[in-house]
Amino acid sequence: MWKRQCEVDSSYLPIPARIISNEEFIPPPPTEEQIRYSGLALQLAESHAKKLGSSRRDFLRTSAGMACALAALNQVYGACYEVRAEELADPAAFKENWPKDQFIFDLQTHHVDVSGKWYDNTPEGNGVKRFLQAVRPSLFGFKHTLEALNRGHYVKEVFGDSDTVMAMISGVPTREWNKNPLPPDQMVETRKFVNDISGSQRVLSHGLIRPNLGLKELDEMERQVKELKVDAWKMYTGAELGEKYWRLDDEKVAYPFWERTKKLGLKNICVHKGLPLGLFNEKGCHPADLEKAALDWPDLNFIVYHSGYQGYSARKPKEPQDPQEIPWVSDILRILKKNPKIKNIYFELGGTFNILSSAAPKTCLHMLGQILLTAGADHVIWGTDSIWNGSPQGQIVRLRRLKMLPELVDKFHYPELTDEIKNQILGLNAARLFNINAKEKRQALSVDKMSRLREEYRLNPSPSNTQFGWVWEDKSKPVIPVGSESPG
Repeated sequence: MWKRQCEVDSSYLPIPARIISNEEFIPPPPTEEQIRYSGLALQLAESHAKKLGSSRRDFLRTSAGMACALAALNQVYGACYEVRAEELADPAAFKENWPKDQFIFDLQTHHVDVSGKWYDNTPEGNGVKRFLQAVRPSLFGFKHTLEALNRGHYVKEVFGDSDTVMAMISGVPTREWNKNPLPPDQMVETRKFVNDISGSQRVLSHGLIRPNLGLKELDEMERQVKELKVDAWKMYTGAELGEKYWRLDDEKVAYPFWERTKKLGLKNICVHKGLPLGLFNEKGCHPADLEKAALDWPDLNFIVYHSGYQGYSARKPKEPQDPQEIPWVSDILRILKKNPKIKNIYFELGGTFNILSSAAPKTCLHMLGQILLTAGADHVIWGTDSIWNGSPQGQIVRLRRLKMLPELVDKFHYPELTDEIKNQILGLNAARLFNINAKEKRQALSVDKMSRLREEYRLNPSPSNTQFGWVWEDKSKPVIPVGSESPG
């Protein structure tokens, strides 16, 4: 059965012990490895917390708590992460190795608009209300749930509790904008809100387009570009919206929108692919339509959200016989191998990296290794799907500390995950796509108001270490060992 993550796991691990769903896919049962990881991480944290005279929960909020989680993952899955023994006991030792000037540009972030009254007044709003209460439940009522997903909390978790420098605010499509938890106009308001606070450009904004609603949507495209000045498109080919799903390569349905996109001066098309279960049509989420579209429109960039990863079914996932086969990601790689002249398909990591780097680090290394070999280090884009699942900092640390295992280098000839490659992934690639001079921008942002606010906040930070969403509950195999349920 499904249960809310916060109802099942009160351990506050900085790296989750379960695969958590925001209802874009069905969460699988925990594996034996995940159960072992949870127990080991809690034991390590308990031991080091006592030495520091701290509660386990408070200790897990420190960088030493993160180090304990990484060490536990290494014990279970192999030495996939760089972590030193002294970092488990001393938060300062872990922070010493943090990059000081990294440009982290998160191309997939979310929150909801708290000003709309349609949550209570319309059937559609009631449906979204039930969903949000499930993802972020609160004993203090729905108002508190909305506050945990509002713009202010978005700023805290993205720019206060993580090292993110810039972000793209994203949304999901609906047939009518007044029945949407964050329509394009509100995304642009969030962009203005954050940038006004900062006194600089911290946030870009997606526009949303829905080609399956017909050619009348071309006028909406014009409005979003000319009036809202959106920075890129976000779309869901699997979102039927009362119509049929659509394809990127449909010459009648989609191509008029690509032609108009070029005329309007936009180049970046961000499309949800993969993670098909729940709200979307599965065929519409498959990446097969990328090939023709990318060939026919070489001047447009197709940024594939979730890297097209199929995700998990309700059944316990089985390890593929071929460790190099990553469902649906491999389909995109085959397209690129077949068409070496395609250079305009990019792999965005939101959701997929979060799942694989904690639940299957070796699979994560296979995925990254293959993408780097086939598409190149300059075609991987950082995204975290936050704040649906809390602050992105745990994901940032995982990529910083991830290392290619020697046996994978020897057998599959994957490149090492160098600092240069990680810097490209974490932000430099996205900066290039959006014509941002990362060096100049980093210097400017380091002295803006947001940086000053972050410095003040970090004198006494309060990260939640809470992963929100749905998990699979199997009472016969609890993730949290008996006696470890207490948050302290």
